[in-house]
Amino acid sequence: MDLDPVVLARLQFAFTVSFHIIFPSFTIGLSAFIATLELLWIKTDRDVFHRLSRFWTKIFAVSFAMGVVSGIVLSYQFGTNWSRFSEVTGSVIGPLIGFEVLTAFFLEATFLGVMLFGWNRVPRWLHVLACVMVAVGTAMSAFWILSANSWMQTPTGYEMRDGLAYPLDWLEIIFNPSFLHRLPHMLLAAYLTTSLVVLAVGARYLLAGKFPEESRVMMQMAIGMLAIVAPIQAYVGDAHGLNTAKYQPAKIAAIEAHWDGSKPAPLVLFAWPDAKAEKNLFEISIPRGASLMITHSLDGLFPGLKDFAPNDRPPVIGPFFGFRAMVGIGVLMILFGWVGAFLLYKRKLYDSRWYLYLAHLAWPLGFLAILSGWIVTEQGRQPWLAYNILRTADAISPVSAGSVAFTLVLFVLVYGIVFSMGIYYINRLIVKGPGGSAIAPSGNDTPSRPIAAAHEAGREAIASGS
Repeated sequence: MDLDPVVLARLQFAFTVSFHIIFPSFTIGLSAFIATLELLWIKTDRDVFHRLSRFWTKIFAVSFAMGVVSGIVLSYQFGTNWSRFSEVTGSVIGPLIGFEVLTAFFLEATFLGVMLFGWNRVPRWLHVLACVMVAVGTAMSAFWILSANSWMQTPTGYEMRDGLAYPLDWLEIIFNPSFLHRLPHMLLAAYLTTSLVVLAVGARYLLAGKFPEESRVMMQMAIGMLAIVAPIQAYVGDAHGLNTAKYQPAKIAAIEAHWDGSKPAPLVLFAWPDAKAEKNLFEISIPRGASLMITHSLDGLFPGLKDFAPNDRPPVIGPFFGFRAMVGIGVLMILFGWVGAFLLYKRKLYDSRWYLYLAHLAWPLGFLAILSGWIVTEQGRQPWLAYNILRTADAISPVSAGSVAFTLVLFVLVYGIVFSMGIYYINRLIVKGPGGSAIAPSGNDTPSRPIAAAHEAGREAIASGS
């Protein structure tokens, strides 16, 4: 059997980046949560905020280490498997990553040690400041990395010379057409993901009858975040979709499984897109629904997949189902927030075991939504690695399929060992709890997964479509 090095390289990157992408999403949100706890502690002098801050900082530390491990691998893959990508786009992508190192990474590195090891060693105000600056640093890291990824989606401010991209206007490069939609969408996703993890841990403790004060604080803060931010995320996501329809119409056609652009598009609730037959099987749809969403008119038209040459069409299965999974999880987030807020208002939250049970199982939803969104964004960009600049098939290094397959197997084995150990240790931290005593993990008490390493967020976003 002949192995295709492009397919194998894409599988290898997809595997490693799928592990890595959940780390920065959690760390960005968790650092902001810890900073909020610290600020509440210094304002109210309530010891519960101090205990929670120390508890989550331990989880942050382990997650950060795991994120660094997964991020380093991605950096090497640019040289080993995707050297042509580095050659063609390096004059643009390289400086953007350099800006991230010079600003966000240096800021994080300066204050991270104080955050992790400064307890009882530095004044309280300095430790609070360190936590706030680490949170700012993670957000700045997301700024630069998402700018680079957005430029790959909607490149501007450059010119091509001898097949290579050269920067002309850095403001146009940084603030490219999709960046100001993608940045808030990702940051809000990170905050919502962390909120679900915090909600799940608090519900788990209440079900076990442990740490009642800490659990109530965690659940109140998480529910407040979900109830307010999840609806905002729906609006931001809709605006992001309209921007995508303008600049990447083929991606929108794949997301909607829309084939014939000469007719108003239905909103397909479920189907099995058949790329060979150029139609949807088992379709359940709302007539003209997609046209109304995309064009704000029942009779509005937008390009279908048949309007693009077959070799210019993205895959349909991944973006189609990934988008629906992401939207479905978004609806669940809103429900968790609003129902929780209602129960809290009625003073029934902590006695509603049905809600606590569902909440303690909800910790993976945010990560699943982020992975679904990554599939939509990056598969929907295909066959381009840098949109209309470099195709994925042309970005591969001159490496043999056997070498890529061998390293892929090694990555699966090593990642399995390393991350199993990390998850086990974080579970032990959760079992011990913020108060220092232990709770017995039940069969249904799946711990919140570790996920972190904010500054490494970039490595994932830069070539995540390969």
